[in-house]
Amino acid sequence: MKKALKKIAHAVGLRRHHVAAARMYGERHLLATAKSARPSPIRSTGRILCYHSIGQRASGVNDVDPKRFCRQIELALHAGFRFVPPEQIAATGGGPMDLAITFDDGWTSVLSNAAPILRDYDVPWLLFVVTSWSDHRSDWTKQCILPWRDIDRLMALGAQIASHSMTHPDFASIERAQMIDELSGSRDIIQERLGFAPRAFAIPYGQSMNWTPMAGQIAREAGYHTVYAQAEETRPNGTIPRTFVTRFDGDRIFRALLQGAYDRWEEWF
Repeated sequence: MKKALKKIAHAVGLRRHHVAAARMYGERHLLATAKSARPSPIRSTGRILCYHSIGQRASGVNDVDPKRFCRQIELALHAGFRFVPPEQIAATGGGPMDLAITFDDGWTSVLSNAAPILRDYDVPWLLFVVTSWSDHRSDWTKQCILPWRDIDRLMALGAQIASHSMTHPDFASIERAQMIDELSGSRDIIQERLGFAPRAFAIPYGQSMNWTPMAGQIAREAGYHTVYAQAEETRPNGTIPRTFVTRFDGDRIFRALLQGAYDRWEEWF
């Protein structure tokens, strides 16, 4: 009976995943078409891009092919953008042609695939790590997520490191005590593993419904000066906007993304 229920739950989960991916694909293309028909005013501030993995299909819709990642950097440069550290845009807003790159979670492909590309283009970047994942407390993380020694290697290569919580929860669905553990605990672990306490944090899932005023207050009390979302105009108050890049974002969609086509769009789960 238990095995049968597990099979049913797995099948339902796969179906939900495929439906979500299909919906995302359709929405991204429709919004790109709408943007080409109705250009928006020039943006007055910089834009921070949110990636996850590069050539690591296990992360699903979050994964971007390495060749496509190179192409996106080239498209941005050809359009006149300049890449700056994410904290520069977070602190000042940046200029309309400033662009920054961040990665969430700590997938192994960030070291194997993304870092060499970013080095070749001399692009600064920031990685948000989930501390229990990098501790490899679950079996799946041993194959998919960077251990601390590799995160230390990325730091030596010039990457900035910050927190993405301890276990990647939805902060809108957890109690105050767990919020404290996730925020203060992850900061303490990074201090222990890497020798510094980060001042920046990225909200897991990062959408408007995944963060609360209480979470924001606890983050400030824990020592975080900057909290990054994964949404633009719909982000929670007091957070820094980021634009989510998906596996579906070819040239047309990426150009539309840079023009603000998805500034009011949020990922559907």
